[in-house]
Amino acid sequence: MAAAAVGASGRVVGVDLAPIDTPLGIENAIAFIGDFTQDAVLERILLELGGPADVLLSDAAPKLSGVRATDRAREEALLEAVEASVPRLLRSGGTLVAKLLDCPEAEAIAARLGKRFGSARTARLRATRQGSAERYLLARDFRG
Repeated sequence: MAAAAVGASGRVVGVDLAPIDTPLGIENAIAFIGDFTQDAVLERILLELGGPADVLLSDAAPKLSGVRATDRAREEALLEAVEASVPRLLRSGGTLVAKLLDCPEAEAIAARLGKRFGSARTARLRATRQGSAERYLLARDFRG
């Protein structure tokens, strides 16, 4: 869907810790295995894009253990990695969409991120299953 949205002249780069089941087979999209928290992975993303992105989509979520304190710490670390990557990966004026789990740590990071954009809000998708703690931060007009 993202590849169609950016059109033939756009580029989509996906990163995940696990390999995808089926090769994408989409000319303007690439997916590779990597840890988003590592500098080498951020450099590869920039290389594949040819520079900072217009839109940064982060659907990253920690592997949940069922231990509340551990899960919150993992969510916070992952969101901090997203927050740290924004200045490197997103061009001035760009848009960020990032998955959040309902917890105070995510709220604090979303508030900090929001201050770096012209506008920011959170939203829960209609497709989100009942009882899920998942929602998204939508932040537009990155101030660089």
